[in-house]
Amino acid sequence: MLYDKNIREPLFDFLDEIYGTNRTLEELMIGKSRADICMITKENIIGIEIKSDADTYVRLKKQVRDYNKYFDMNIVVCGSSHGNRIKEHVPDNWGIITVEETDVNQNDSADSSKSLLSTSCDFYILREPAPNPKVTMLNKLSLLWRPELVEIKDKYNLPKYDYLSKANLILKMEEKIDHKLLQKDICEALLERDYNTIGEKIAEYHKSKNITRRQNVKTAVKRKRRSRKKATSR
Repeated sequence: MLYDKNIREPLFDFLDEIYGTNRTLEELMIGKSRADICMITKENIIGIEIKSDADTYVRLKKQVRDYNKYFDMNIVVCGSSHGNRIKEHVPDNWGIITVEETDVNQNDSADSSKSLLSTSCDFYILREPAPNPKVTMLNKLSLLWRPELVEIKDKYNLPKYDYLSKANLILKMEEKIDHKLLQKDICEALLERDYNTIGEKIAEYHKSKNITRRQNVKTAVKRKRRSRKKATSR
């Protein structure tokens, strides 16, 4: 029986062979679900749900609904025990990859009389993924962090929009930037995301925003005091 932990690493190697340059993000929150794998290529954001032999279909309906909101294409990778039934549980545009356990004997170079038994996986593409008609640009933009959104916004010389929340900034960008260009920019941002520096960028952004807020508060207080003085003088 194959479990999730047995499937992941061999799956990454298989995806590299099939899709070439890509980046994978694991356990990504999407709506009320958690995507097992989000794979980013130069053109698409692909959601991958793993159903090992030990998994059931209890949460799959809700997961499918959330995956369809965020990803350009979706794939379910399932253990062989699900192979005959998985088509009944995912939309026709979802790709299906089945995985089977393979035992491989490897000779120990130090002692040919000994052998090591390792577990490997064979993957079979049962159905290729097709474009997802339910995904929205708004949801794809929401996968980005604020500094990443700002970099894209600045690229197209849009106003600062510092006063806008992240959600409203996304609305402005979705409205004003060509979606084909946005698609490329989103994929590029996710491919190049640096987890070592993004924390610093977010901290810098919040720091600058707090300074602006304090300045606005001081200005508002001064205006209030002036209005009080005028009222008193009358």
